[in-house]
Amino acid sequence: MADSAPTFRALITSFTDFLTVATHTILYERNIYPQTSFLSARKYNFPVRQNRHPKVCEWINDAVAAVETELLKGTVERVAVVVYTMNNKPTERFMFDVSRFPVVSASELDTPLERTIPNGEKVPVLPQVDMEEQFRATMSKLAGCSSTLKLLPKGSTFTLAIELKGSGTAPIGHPQPWMPVQAQAQNGSTHDTEIAIKPVRAVAAGDMAFETWIEQSRGVQSGETLLRKWMGRQYYAAYDAERPQNRVASMPTSTA
Repeated sequence: MADSAPTFRALITSFTDFLTVATHTILYERNIYPQTSFLSARKYNFPVRQNRHPKVCEWINDAVAAVETELLKGTVERVAVVVYTMNNKPTERFMFDVSRFPVVSASELDTPLERTIPNGEKVPVLPQVDMEEQFRATMSKLAGCSSTLKLLPKGSTFTLAIELKGSGTAPIGHPQPWMPVQAQAQNGSTHDTEIAIKPVRAVAAGDMAFETWIEQSRGVQSGETLLRKWMGRQYYAAYDAERPQNRVASMPTSTA
């Protein structure tokens, strides 16, 4: 039924659909691949871009599917699209803070969700129209992000990553879609002033509540600062067993 109450699985699927579109948008805006390798499309009644190289699409779909698996466990605090230099130094992170998502037991993933306000009135858990309007507004911010960000170094690449909650169980198993990020030893204090933080937008549509922002390094040493910020956290990057560097940089840069 179209009017039936949504489930937690439906909420997560709506977010991961958004994450897929956002990832393609970020790749286009940050020129990770040539802009000629992207198709024009529409999502949330908004013009978006999608990379047309099959290997790029497959990698993104597989990585987002791995994110979805962890989100359904309720253990993820943040999801990130991380941009690296060709020397594997992190230079940008597009952050999606999903810590406000409800936590649902595995046995109730497909149980209809209900939300009641203090006066006893039931309110929509996932208001579709409001959610799509807010997704559209967030996408419009991401679509114009390059105008406020510095140019990336030539040969930059990316990955998807997750930060787990303190109580989260490490996503270890076979096959292994995730690899732990090993932060380097910290020498001296971490200078957060080396990192520019640019708010994007907060989404609040029923239980679909998350915040988005961009972290960008300011200088040569800032990539190390970004890396040190991960110390003490359970941080995992999407693993690509076919590539030693676990990145998609070696994929063809042109589909012509």
